[in-house]
Amino acid sequence: MQVRTTPLAGVLVIEPQVHRDERGFFVESYSARELAAHGITTAFVQDNHSRSVRGTVRGLHYQVGVGQVKLVRVLSGAIFDVAVDIRWGSPTFGQWFGQELSADNFLQLYIPVGFAHGFCVLSDTADVSYKCSSYYAPQDERGMAWNDPTVGIDWPVRDPILSSRDQHHPALMELGRDFIWGG
Repeated sequence: MQVRTTPLAGVLVIEPQVHRDERGFFVESYSARELAAHGITTAFVQDNHSRSVRGTVRGLHYQVGVGQVKLVRVLSGAIFDVAVDIRWGSPTFGQWFGQELSADNFLQLYIPVGFAHGFCVLSDTADVSYKCSSYYAPQDERGMAWNDPTVGIDWPVRDPILSSRDQHHPALMELGRDFIWGG
């Protein structure tokens, strides 16, 4: 398993080792021991699974209170996965990182607390699975505008399919100061 850093400190691209032969493939998609060897000791307590159609944008979402680390992977199809630094005072506050995740490339994105998360579906459909470090708490659920021009995410879709909730999230500078960078 390889772990690559990104321009956003703490956001990591994880590449599991894939064993292929004439039968197909085998991949160990999650190993707490392997991740711990790379300094990732997050205890995950909940797995979520979504299916979405081409052109859907889900997000940008985050959870306050306990916060929520996510480990995102794609089971079928392909997505453009995005993390945005929403930690006030961070040197990368308001910056974003995007990575294509697919059932073919097996890449995963590790997103720590203090980042908003969202994705755009690139294939006809995509099944996305993500591990969470805390349980879903509806009272702590928050969102940020997917198309905030001050953040400038280069989404690979022109007219996305959005939930009514995701159409009305505030811009970055209107968010509460839920996460303060500690340096």
